[in-house]
Amino acid sequence: MGETWRAAAACLRAAGVGEEDANAELLLLHLLGVGKAELLRDWREPFPEGRRAEWDALLARKAAGEPAQYIVGGQSFYGRWFRVRPGVLIPRPETELLAEAVLAAAGELGGEGAALTALDIGTGSGALAVTLAAERPAWRVFASDLSPDALEVARGNAAANGVGERIAFAQGDLLEPFIAAERGGAGTAAEGGLAADILVSNPPYIPSADLSGLQREVRDYEPRLALDGGPDGLAPYRRMAERLRLLPRLPRLVAWEVGAGQADDAAALLRAAAEWERIWFVKDYAGIDRHVMAIRR
Repeated sequence: MGETWRAAAACLRAAGVGEEDANAELLLLHLLGVGKAELLRDWREPFPEGRRAEWDALLARKAAGEPAQYIVGGQSFYGRWFRVRPGVLIPRPETELLAEAVLAAAGELGGEGAALTALDIGTGSGALAVTLAAERPAWRVFASDLSPDALEVARGNAAANGVGERIAFAQGDLLEPFIAAERGGAGTAAEGGLAADILVSNPPYIPSADLSGLQREVRDYEPRLALDGGPDGLAPYRRMAERLRLLPRLPRLVAWEVGAGQADDAAALLRAAAEWERIWFVKDYAGIDRHVMAIRR
């Protein structure tokens, strides 16, 4: 197995694929249907030649730039497995830090057993909504997305992770499903008497002009709808900030993931929208201010 992994990593490197070692390992684990411990156990065993054609096809897809997560059909996030497919943004490791920050900050609104209500705006695969619901069983969680494909995947991930009955999904742009419901529309949020304590969002934040310069795995395969944040990347944040007070209640905790260099501007939008006791930033693994947090007890 080790020889096959080394050859695959070399092949991917020659094709210009980044993180070639990790990609080769992920594909090999997927093909064999084993975990990392089993792979290490069988490291010196020969590759099953009966699966060579299947293996070559997987490598060819990855060498062409297709994200490994689409090839294997999923991505791990906060210790859980989330199905993804083309048309749905792949969860990123830095977004796990957003979930962690929300869970920690929510402690200021009540203990772990507090019955809080959380909104996940632009849920994508459902990674944030499912994580919050799974980690805090007392919470009520609502999630929205403009993409019906994303909502289908998110519902499936919620069910697969045992929280399907505790998350309500709504289709619409950013806060609109919940605002429309509050004004007496068809949304289910208002029908349940929604008054959100927490609003979390990882919206599109790439400036439109920068999309062509993204790595090909992102540029050519992931959904533009989940990437394009408008001319300066801040369009979704402006719309959310402008409409926060149209929700049934101003959330007590707002947590946004933002692009590099956007934290100060996003914080200014929140300050203009409401009075907060504290606004702070959470850095990602590269030391970039990646998450903007605002709280009012």
